[in-house]
Amino acid sequence: MDSKERRHHRWCSRRCVIISVAVILGIALLLLILGLTVFRPRHTVTTINSVHLGALRVGLDVPHLSVDLNVTLDLDITATNPNRASFRYDTGNAELFYRGGLVGEAVIPPGRVGAEGSVRTNVSLTVMADRLISDATLYKDVISGSVPFSTDTRLPGTVTILGVFKHHMVAYTMCNITVSVLNRSVDNSDCRYKTKF
Repeated sequence: MDSKERRHHRWCSRRCVIISVAVILGIALLLLILGLTVFRPRHTVTTINSVHLGALRVGLDVPHLSVDLNVTLDLDITATNPNRASFRYDTGNAELFYRGGLVGEAVIPPGRVGAEGSVRTNVSLTVMADRLISDATLYKDVISGSVPFSTDTRLPGTVTILGVFKHHMVAYTMCNITVSVLNRSVDNSDCRYKTKF
């Protein structure tokens, strides 16, 4: 092989290396642009569609100023995924509060929401009556006809983009609700939503 052929062979080898590096850099740049634009993770939202009173039993002990209260709230929850990749969520939880004190809990089972899709689930929250009995304001609320509660739901999960980039997020929903003792229904509900990455 003479020097001219060697130079030509080296030039072809360098050209192949340069083209290969350029193609790899181009693909990496394209994936980066797609990851920052089209496949950028968006906030997954859990929405409480409705709150229904599943069960309500109230008993008043007037001489001792105490209340026997058994309340079950049925929450209709939708998890909405605006991402172009599926959202897999782990076991979540829903908590029920009366005037700031935890009085009920429920587990939200794990699941999956498809790309740009949504999933509905129902969760029942039962009030832990023993935690309410010691609260003196409950008696006044029951006599007035309405009992204020608040609910917090937490849904942790992961969005995996292009099978490589994993983004962990937690979707939160906080609602203030008022249970009517006379109508045995939920009179009012006001909800706020947020997502943390």
